[in-house]
Amino acid sequence: MLGSMRILVVEDEKLIADAIAEWLRADAFAVDVALDGQQALDRLDLNEYDVVVLDRDLPRVHGDQVCREILQRGGGPRILMLTAAGAVRDRVNGLALGADDYLAKPFAFAELSARVHALTRRPSAVIHPVLIRHGIEVDPARHAAHRDGRDLHLAPREFALLAELLRAGGTVVSAEQLLEKVWNEDIDAFTNAVRVTMMKLRKKLGEPQPIETLPGVGYRIP
Repeated sequence: MLGSMRILVVEDEKLIADAIAEWLRADAFAVDVALDGQQALDRLDLNEYDVVVLDRDLPRVHGDQVCREILQRGGGPRILMLTAAGAVRDRVNGLALGADDYLAKPFAFAELSARVHALTRRPSAVIHPVLIRHGIEVDPARHAAHRDGRDLHLAPREFALLAELLRAGGTVVSAEQLLEKVWNEDIDAFTNAVRVTMMKLRKKLGEPQPIETLPGVGYRIP
């Protein structure tokens, strides 16, 4: 997994939306949910996403229009379009709108997850450079991490958290920023998820400990 990838799920049936989000979060994607087209556009105004999982038949603003607006903005996220219509004509129409991929309902969650992963790996998507600092090397594209030549066997959240600290280039990253980047916007602001994941990451990094804690401010790799 590429680490810190953010997904927007746009689906008006809440049970389906929540199920998709839960499945993708299990892959350590940060996932937000919108239940209609207008809410999706509002989310897109506020946040940057790597992939939008977009239902076609949406209230308020139709999924086709959401797709058009994403494309008009340029340089936006990949689009995986969902629909109950599985006819070839419907798939062709969806792709003709500019969607990157198309999946008809009902679908297997494992296939949806695989398609999302495939979209994040496409060459024209955002390039994720190798991150190097003080003997720590993280390659998001290969999901590989090393310290002084030693393999670091990191869980997905640990990997994403380390990548964010390295991207900061020695500046401080707050717990709130890590929650937003590595988890998702619905995470409880008072959760201890960052602290617990940080403890596990530090243990795997070993000594001397590269991550500094600035009480009440955040974390950094100076």
